[in-house]
Amino acid sequence: MKILKVSFAVMALLMAFQQPMDSKQTEERDGLKVVSFNIRNGEANDGTNSWRYRCPATIYMIEDQKPDIMGLQEAYSYQVLFITENLLDYKAVGVGREDGKKEGEHMSILYNKKTVSLKKWGTFWLSETPDEPSQGWDGACRRTATWALMKDRKSGNSFLYVNTHLDHVGKEAQKNGLALIMSRISGINKDNLPVVLTGDFNVRPDDPVLTELDKTMKSARATAAKTDSHDTFNGWGKGDGVIDYIYYSGFSSCPEFETIVKKYADRQFISDHFPISAILEF
Repeated sequence: MKILKVSFAVMALLMAFQQPMDSKQTEERDGLKVVSFNIRNGEANDGTNSWRYRCPATIYMIEDQKPDIMGLQEAYSYQVLFITENLLDYKAVGVGREDGKKEGEHMSILYNKKTVSLKKWGTFWLSETPDEPSQGWDGACRRTATWALMKDRKSGNSFLYVNTHLDHVGKEAQKNGLALIMSRISGINKDNLPVVLTGDFNVRPDDPVLTELDKTMKSARATAAKTDSHDTFNGWGKGDGVIDYIYYSGFSSCPEFETIVKKYADRQFISDHFPISAILEF
């Protein structure tokens, strides 16, 4: 990854002279900027869409969007490291789903240390034995959720952030996994703080898996004053459907939701999912 780091540094220097600073990058933003992004695991053999070719585009996207906090799905440890090595304002928490350390996909929470601060965090498995690496119900693989108690530096407000990736096969795993997440949120959130839940849920908005969640939290896509209906799964141009979400509770409003479809580093797709973003006001 050292080669990637050096090559990107050169690219960034060149582009600094080629492109004017966008006004969006310099303006002060009100509210909490949240991004959810299935980064597509770096082990996948995607040809010219493989991680080694598209990794700079992820850096450009984060620099452009400037999230205060961001949920990553499918990220391997070296992908998270590449981001934090090239964006020094950001730190990340999360563990590999296979061993609770570094092995396998991470449901990492990436946060801008200049705008929010970390108080406490943890990871649990979506299974009957959530406190140890394990596979749940009819799931095809191990799934996890990472949570973090955070504080917004500007407003002084604390909030709970949870990031997950529900199973892509097992309906019981999806339903029970989401129910477990909601139960854990209740247990962690003793002070009734605002909550953000992000992730790739692998279900469409009308799926019964979301019925109970919709009773207790709000979908940013569905409730934002400014929103869109763009698909979030692109499948490198062969996919469709909304399966990525930002949910929230305890915030006063959600003025904006966006599916981020713009190109970065001249790449049509920076992942097989589009990132999604929301502004949440305390």
